[in-house]
Amino acid sequence: MKRMGMIFRAKANKALDRAEDPRETLDYSYQRQLELLQKVRRGVADVATSRKRLELQLQQLQQQSGKLEDQGRKALSLGREDLAREALSRKSAVQGQVQDLQTQYQTLQGEEEKLTLAAQRLQAKVDAFRTKKETIKATYTAAQAQTKIGEAFSGISEEMGDVGLAIQRAEDKTAQLQARAGAIDELMASGALDDPSGLQKDDLAAELDRVAGGSDVELELERMKAELAGGPAPQAIEQGRPEEDGSSQAQQAQGDGGYKQDGPRFNKGE
Repeated sequence: MKRMGMIFRAKANKALDRAEDPRETLDYSYQRQLELLQKVRRGVADVATSRKRLELQLQQLQQQSGKLEDQGRKALSLGREDLAREALSRKSAVQGQVQDLQTQYQTLQGEEEKLTLAAQRLQAKVDAFRTKKETIKATYTAAQAQTKIGEAFSGISEEMGDVGLAIQRAEDKTAQLQARAGAIDELMASGALDDPSGLQKDDLAAELDRVAGGSDVELELERMKAELAGGPAPQAIEQGRPEEDGSSQAQQAQGDGGYKQDGPRFNKGE
């Protein structure tokens, strides 16, 4: 149970430490000091009120004592010594009350002075605490902002960390797609993968098709030359006269694929 209680208190302390804001704590402390100062001021007002009440009672008792003294003189002047003695006895009782009230009055006056001095000192402390509080709050806010900026630049803050992870994942996916596209192109070029459309061919097949296409063109060109060699040359047709026998026979021999020696010309079929 002790360990459980210690663990619970440790967890609670950790949670409270994370939730605590020094600026809010300072504001709350300042508010409590203001409340205490207000209580001290109310105490000073209450003591002053009691002192004023005693002062009024003293005035009334002193007036009553003076009145009893006048009554005693008057009774004595009239020859009523018994009445004069009674008036002086009452006056003596009133004087005792006056002395007691004066003692209480002095005590209350001393308490009032003490409370007034305490209120003034507390007011000075509250003012000093308010100034210090605002300074600490400004310093804390600046330090907090500086820390957030530093974490943002260094990339260790939670927000920037999430952004950095997102960028890293995007770069990884892009690199993976690029690598896959390059691999597919290489496999299709080498013929390892079949093209369903039949349009993609490997390098060897493309080269064979090109060579075969070139041979067909050459054969077609030779055939056309042979056909033209059997008729008039293009220049003879344009001038309206037959071409010379030597030129015609040379073209015929070239179209027939024959050859000419120093002697008579032999055709390829001869």
